[in-house]
Amino acid sequence: MEIVYVYQKKRKEFGRQPLFGDRPPEVTVHVPSDPTLADNYVERNPMNVEMQAAPEMSEHEINTESIVMANQGIQHTEGGWPKDVDSTDVEHTLRYRRKVEKDEEYTRVVKTLSETLEHCIKQNNAIDIYDEYFASVKEELNTDPPSAKTLNVYRDPNPVKRTASCLSWYPEDGNRIAVAYSSLAFQQTPLGMTSESYIWDIENPNQPDQTILPSSPLVCIKYNPKDPHILVGGSYNGLVAYWDTRKGSYPADSSTIDKSHRDPVTSVAWVQSKTGSEFFSTSTDGQVMWWDIRKLAEPTETLWLDAEKNNRIVGGTVLDFEPTMPTKFMVGTEAGLVAMCNKKAKTPADRISHTYPGHLGPVFALQRNPFFLKNFLTVGDWGAKVWSEDVRSPLMATRAHTAYLTDGCWSPVRPAVFFTGRADGAMDVWDCLFKQSAPTLTVQVGASPIHALRVQEHGKVVAVGARDGSTTLLELSDALTKPQNGEKAMFSQMLERELKREKTLEAAAREKRLKAAQAKRPGSSGSAGKQQVDLVALLAELEGNEQVQAANNDFFKIIEEEQARLAKQQQQNANAVSPAAAASAVAAAAGESA
Repeated sequence: MEIVYVYQKKRKEFGRQPLFGDRPPEVTVHVPSDPTLADNYVERNPMNVEMQAAPEMSEHEINTESIVMANQGIQHTEGGWPKDVDSTDVEHTLRYRRKVEKDEEYTRVVKTLSETLEHCIKQNNAIDIYDEYFASVKEELNTDPPSAKTLNVYRDPNPVKRTASCLSWYPEDGNRIAVAYSSLAFQQTPLGMTSESYIWDIENPNQPDQTILPSSPLVCIKYNPKDPHILVGGSYNGLVAYWDTRKGSYPADSSTIDKSHRDPVTSVAWVQSKTGSEFFSTSTDGQVMWWDIRKLAEPTETLWLDAEKNNRIVGGTVLDFEPTMPTKFMVGTEAGLVAMCNKKAKTPADRISHTYPGHLGPVFALQRNPFFLKNFLTVGDWGAKVWSEDVRSPLMATRAHTAYLTDGCWSPVRPAVFFTGRADGAMDVWDCLFKQSAPTLTVQVGASPIHALRVQEHGKVVAVGARDGSTTLLELSDALTKPQNGEKAMFSQMLERELKREKTLEAAAREKRLKAAQAKRPGSSGSAGKQQVDLVALLAELEGNEQVQAANNDFFKIIEEEQARLAKQQQQNANAVSPAAAASAVAAAAGESA
């Protein structure tokens, strides 16, 4: 059925604006229902339809491109010369100087500048800029809790990440750090791994300051303390080489494969010499070799590490050399022993004077205390130990950790503080005067195991190298870097007391062994039960020893005096009330009474 509605409109009203108005309803079309059509109607099942009027949005991210900065410099030694003057010709430069000196303007400028310069010289002579006005004022005790914050993180720029195996600070101002990168997994060199190591500027973590290109990945690296432009490094293939940073990235000279180590070079150290060109190295092949960078074709001397003198060579893991002891050096071994060596011994067998039974596993760190040179620190297996040259047992030992300890070093500014790195990515700071049962501060550097740890010469910044190739720079608080009043003397007394105790214990144990040996001899009056050393009897004998009792009494006396001093200081701090606080308290009391 077609529905048509016709309406008429005058021609003059075409195109005019329609004006709508109200009108009553009217029926235009009426279609009555037809029941017969219901048979043709099919009902549709209801459907759920969703509609969204708002336009669909997607998540987008954008980041500005980082600008790579590079340092460039130029040096002109002759100064600025005109184009027509040849700076290499002496006559031309001399003629031009005479011409300038005759100029009236030159004379006037020099006279004006000389007056200012003369005033500065007189002021410099009159004032002593190094005069200490408050030298007699004692520094207040730092009560801030120890802490550390992250300054920068330097990551291995290569796609195949390697371990930051060794760190070395720039010797002069400590504004750069050399990092050796290598993969230390046995015969598992990743595909695509490079052998590059880098020197980082601590202010620029985005790009290395200089690249070092060895023939094989470097396991250890060390700056020359006399010439900061010279570095020496030991490679994974056993070669040693040195670099002059002024001459580029490639080594200035390298050892030959037939005259070098057979295993990776685990440690290098510079030797005190007039020329500053001698160093020595060790490796897990059991050799210690002395070198001169002026002739690296072959080592000057070689020492086999027969530490126990039983014709069994042990591999070396770490070296320590103190410049004030030019004939002495120490070697940490894979067997856990620490060998005390003398370079000037008459025979090779006498070079290893004695050993210390350090750890159950390899010795990963070995360093003398910079304030007390007879005492040294070792790190291995699950703990760290402090030793003295005079006894073969440790003076102090940390508790066993759940994770391996991988490296450690002393603080260069505080004699009683040392640092240790763990395989769970944490760094511990130990203050022996504060407590010895637990670290003073524990910093979770990252999730990757720590492999290398070095402190800046000023003691304020610590560099931590990890297995994932990252090197983290941590800044320590003043509580860990400023020496406390009397710290050196107190730590010296503690070391002497512990040394005295260990000597007494060694003497008692030696006497006990002698008695046991005499009891084992045939015809001796001792019974079979006397052949074994009774631990209970040994302890009872030590308790009756006068030297042991004196050491114990001294120890507890110092503890009681220190506790009394701290309690007195806390009482004084509590009683010290400022005038402003007292006035406010009086005003508050007056208000309450009113």
